[in-house]
Amino acid sequence: MTVEAGFLLAMLVGLFAGILSGIPAMLAIAGVPMLTALIGAGVGVFDLDFLNFFPGRVWGVMSNRLLMAVPLFVLMGVLLERARLAERMLGVLGRLTGGSARGMGLSVLAFSTLIAASTGIIGATVVMLVLISLPAMRAAGVDKRLAAGLVCASGTLGQVIPPSIILVLLGDQIGNVYLEAQQAAGNFAPDPVSVGDLFAGALVPGLMLVGFYAVYLAIRLKPAHNAVPTPRDPVPMGEVVFTFLPPILLILAVLGSILAGVATTTEAAGLGAIGALFLAGYGTEGGRTGRWAIAAGALAALVLVGIGLAGLGRAGAGSIAGAVALGAGALIGLGTLAAGWRTWRAGLLPGAMEETIRISGMVFGIVVAAALLSLVFRGFGGDRMVADLMAGLPGGGMTAIALVMALIFVLGFILEAVEIIYIVVPLLGPPILGTDISPVWFAILIAMNLQTSFLTPPFGFALFYFRSVAPRDISTVDTYRGVLPFVLLQLMALGVLIAVPGLATWLPDLIFR
Repeated sequence: MTVEAGFLLAMLVGLFAGILSGIPAMLAIAGVPMLTALIGAGVGVFDLDFLNFFPGRVWGVMSNRLLMAVPLFVLMGVLLERARLAERMLGVLGRLTGGSARGMGLSVLAFSTLIAASTGIIGATVVMLVLISLPAMRAAGVDKRLAAGLVCASGTLGQVIPPSIILVLLGDQIGNVYLEAQQAAGNFAPDPVSVGDLFAGALVPGLMLVGFYAVYLAIRLKPAHNAVPTPRDPVPMGEVVFTFLPPILLILAVLGSILAGVATTTEAAGLGAIGALFLAGYGTEGGRTGRWAIAAGALAALVLVGIGLAGLGRAGAGSIAGAVALGAGALIGLGTLAAGWRTWRAGLLPGAMEETIRISGMVFGIVVAAALLSLVFRGFGGDRMVADLMAGLPGGGMTAIALVMALIFVLGFILEAVEIIYIVVPLLGPPILGTDISPVWFAILIAMNLQTSFLTPPFGFALFYFRSVAPRDISTVDTYRGVLPFVLLQLMALGVLIAVPGLATWLPDLIFR
């Protein structure tokens, strides 16, 4: 082992020890490499000139328009969670299924899938599911272990079902690393990888995972032979439409505008944040005038999306489409002011903004710290060591992918998803992304694997969130046993995706190529 390799090993061990010690991850990810670099420079094995590139990297992060989508998507999720839309949706679903164990379990899964596409914030989703759905499932006769496992697993669907913050961060990292790796391999004009590619690529695998969950629930929650059918409360069709149509339209507008190419990821995230503000403001107590302004703004936003999808978005200001767009913009502005005022008076908007700043600050802190980690890693020659290691593996690229997937799965026991993305992808991704392996497929594999990390004991964060609000009669052991089948289902889905890469590449190729 060379001296440089010894320093890298010591840095990685110190990095994990620092994170596990309880200090903020940002400080550990930045502080340990800095200390290692200084010691290495003192013994003559590290050139401190590498650190001159760090300010430029920080500026690149702060000026990256793609990463601007992160706080906007966070705000969208927080607003929808605090507006109590979820309680109304689950209540309607429970009445539609008649309150049976199987019906309630499948209702929670369907509801979680819709919420995953709306919020994508694991902590808020899991806590909300515990408070809202867990009592309903147990009252319907669902075993407490199965109910606990379903809540934890369903609460993590937002990591792989777009629009997902994890996919946005992966899109940023995979896109940059893939470009550098391909250019280093001699391909100076590679096809760019966008977040839209990852959103499209994650749709089929994400829905496949939901299907696995549904089959498992249908088998586990078979009705007893002597069970008496539960009479269903009639649910007016109007209530169903007005409960589910607004969030579904919001999801379709955000995803549709990205996949159709009429909006960038950041622009679509802004649309999602404004749409969530409209939904929260409309449901807040207040006068009718404000609601009419919000409804008009929401309708105008849908009109603008429709104009873009119809290919009329570039029409001149003097055209009919331009005049309609101008009027729609004015209505959106008026609706935004009305919704902002109503949510501010209700105390909803200040809390949502504070939560958004906290979560976004954590994400960007890790992103900046990881830039320093990557520089120090390269300064010790770690990129060459990893490339040589990958090249020497039997089986080529597939063996390297299997090794990276196994490492991510193990790291998921102790680290958060954002930390794993910004440690593993820039350090281990270049040898893989420098080959002809699909970067979209590789990114979706990572996303599916990262979702599993939220459920794996002892540090699965979904388990922590569940235990923070779960009833006392559901023990930690009950929770672990409940999530185990869902972890196995996730690994099964990951195996299917490895065997059939087309599940992740078919839709992006169809839409964008």
